[in-house]
Amino acid sequence: MTQNPQAPTEPHVSDFNAPVVAEFRADGGRVGGIFEGGDLLLLTTVGARSGAKYTTPLGFVRVEGRLLVVASAGGSDRHPDWYRNVLAHPMVTVELGTETFGAVAVPTEGTDRDRLFDEIVRQVPGYGDYQKGTDRILPVVALEQRYDEGAQVATDFAEKLVEIHAWLRGQLDHVRAEAEAYLADRAERSDGSVPPAPGLSLQLRQHCLAFCESLRFHHDNEELMFPRLEEGDPDLARTLDRLREEHRTVDRLRGELEALIADLATADPERFRSELDRMSAELIAHLDYEEAELFPVLSAIPFPPGAPA
Repeated sequence: MTQNPQAPTEPHVSDFNAPVVAEFRADGGRVGGIFEGGDLLLLTTVGARSGAKYTTPLGFVRVEGRLLVVASAGGSDRHPDWYRNVLAHPMVTVELGTETFGAVAVPTEGTDRDRLFDEIVRQVPGYGDYQKGTDRILPVVALEQRYDEGAQVATDFAEKLVEIHAWLRGQLDHVRAEAEAYLADRAERSDGSVPPAPGLSLQLRQHCLAFCESLRFHHDNEELMFPRLEEGDPDLARTLDRLREEHRTVDRLRGELEALIADLATADPERFRSELDRMSAELIAHLDYEEAELFPVLSAIPFPPGAPA
């Protein structure tokens, strides 16, 4: 329900990376040559400008349970394309061994980034050499898995709907908590005794984008499903008409949320909190209504599509 219907089904892979990607997939995540023995994953991103999908092999490091990749580009003075892609579209797909999962790509910041990078260099000294070769601060990006690994696997569309909605609620909670932390930090620095923070928090920005993108893709795919549901159960017509109308309202709220977050650096804190509370309440009410009305009919449809009932 959350795939982008406009994106190409087969991601682009560069000629240089194609043999590595093919070997990775054919041998359960193991590759030879210059990558032999290294920890490697495949990261599929959406192009910042093109909207096309691209798959890139990347080394990874685990620190404190976090899955991290470094935008090193071999020590180049220019950020790699995949990093610019995740800044525009934080929703990514990760292939790790034989596992494939969705994730949110969130660049780490400040002292957190520096501490993680020091540990990465301790584990893989080559990243330290890359950093010495450029004045560019090499970004350290956390890949936050979208769904709880321990959660029960969905067997019907009702369970999948609840799973997606739970994740959307979690992302909205991230946005609210990080916005509050940003406002508190801004207030602390307002008297001039502390240097100003370096722009809007990347974590807040990425989680806001992830929530807004996922909500839009989710609703786009629901709109494609609604005619089939209505055909199977004509009594759903009134409910589906209301959901279509709510989708338009939610899309407006999504745009307002993005604009509200973009103006956070100068926003009046009380007005900001009031507006965020209003939007959050409307968005959660929509998710609650959708679950209550669609759960009975969706529970009869196996997931994934084509699975036996």
